[in-house]
Amino acid sequence: MTTLHWPAPDAESAGAFLAEQLPGLVRYATALTRDRDAGEDLAQEAIVRAFERREQLADVGNMDAWLRRVVTNLVIDRTRRDREILVDEVEERWMADDYTVDAEAVALAAETRDEIEDALLRLPAIYRAAVVLHDVEGLTVKESAELADVDLPAAKQRLRRGRMMLVSALAEGHERRVALRGVPLRCWDARSQVSDYLDGEVDARTAHLLEQHLSTCPTCPPLVSALVGVQERMGDLRDPDSVVNPEVAARLRDRLGR
Repeated sequence: MTTLHWPAPDAESAGAFLAEQLPGLVRYATALTRDRDAGEDLAQEAIVRAFERREQLADVGNMDAWLRRVVTNLVIDRTRRDREILVDEVEERWMADDYTVDAEAVALAAETRDEIEDALLRLPAIYRAAVVLHDVEGLTVKESAELADVDLPAAKQRLRRGRMMLVSALAEGHERRVALRGVPLRCWDARSQVSDYLDGEVDARTAHLLEQHLSTCPTCPPLVSALVGVQERMGDLRDPDSVVNPEVAARLRDRLGR
């Protein structure tokens, strides 16, 4: 792990130093979030915190570790409740003698950047960070432990659990792909377009693909149906006119079978 020492605490020196760290920090934050915009926001927040505390940070031995720790903690705070894969549940699966996965399918998925990033995103943040720091960024377990401010056994446990969860997530991703074979758009691609669709702000081709997805996907329709319902109720709080484009909402209800 690179050791970067804090320069003189004057604003000009600190600003120049932190500007040099931004690209690497954005790369790390984006790997944790799979969202370039979120990665940039998190990296910038860490940079701002460092700049504001530049005088107190004069004695910090490794600013690279300090900045990454801030980013990791920000990600954990933002995703603490967002755990699609529960740690105990995955560990229980791996303890069962009859649990296995399709190794060929997992290895194939791991060769695809989108697939492995999607699987990483489904890991709780502390385990995602452990895997990214060690297997992507190339830090040793000891260096990861120092960065995360945990002892060596805890760092080893996080890496072990993170790797197991990643394999399980990749395996489940393969199962989802089989179930969704022939369905246009990936689920996230469809879900991320729904808000603009409801406002009538997508082109005709995107609207057609989204409607096809919702007519065939087994998991998205309830989510979108709930979104439409909430949007309509929110509109009722303001005035009798719904915030959802009525024609768009009606067409979407037809696709959702409501």
